[in-house]
Order: sequence, then C-alpha cells, then structure tokens
Amino acid sequence: MLGLKATMAIIDNSGALVAECVNVLKVKTGHGMARIGDEIVVVIKRARPISTATTASAASNAQKVRRGDVRRAVVVRTKYPTRRPDGRYVRFDDNAAVLVNSKKEMIGNRIGGVVAAELRSRGWGKIVSLAPKVV
Repeated sequence: MLGLKATMAIIDNSGALVAECVNVLKVKTGHGMARIGDEIVVVIKRARPISTATTASAASNAQKVRRGDVRRAVVVRTKYPTRRPDGRYVRFDDNAAVLVNSKKEMIGNRIGGVVAAELRSRGWGKIVSLAPKVV
C-alpha cells in the first residue's frame, strides 16, 4: 500500500524521474492508500533536464513533463507486500509508477523496469505488455 506524501520512481520514458503521491483516485476503502494497479495523482519532484538543441531529432525526443507538473499515474510496484491468490506474498524494493493521461493512456512509450503481474487483472494490460519483466 502506498500512502499520501509517498515518493516513488517513475519508470517510463516521459521525462519524470521522481514523483510524490498527493491523491488516490476512486478508492473506497484503505483510508487513502493505493495498491498495485490503482490510479493516483502525483507531483513531479525530479525530471530529466530539457535540452536546448533545436534539431529535428531533439524535437521528437522532447521531454513530456517538467518539475512541478501535476499528473496521473498508475502504481506498478510497492514496498508493501501484496498477497497473491495462491497464498504467496510479493513485495518490491521500491515504490514505482507509470504516468498516464486522463484517458488512461500512457504518456511514455517505453517502460524501464519490472512491474507486478496484478496489473493485468486490474485492467492495465498495455503496461504489462510493454514491461521488460513481469513478476
């Protein structure tokens, strides 16, 4: 579970590196705690620097987010253990998320880390299909 004011890594190529959770969306229970697959609102705390080159290739690789932006994200890893139906628990070394827009489409087009398998059952199959490894 991930609470408010929790910082997390952003593992897509949208340009954000670290974000802080400020709201958990559509969670009826848990007192504002987010689990894997929940949609949250984040503030970007650290982002990749925006290059000043004006070439055509640099324009296509322009960063999509900046420091201080308020965006939506999907939680893909949590330190808090998650119980699987077979009785096992899975937990990760860090909290991580992937940025999405208001239409639930990913902002980045690549994912640079491991994601949890629970995302597929929570309706985020696109994130699972782009991830290099699913645990």
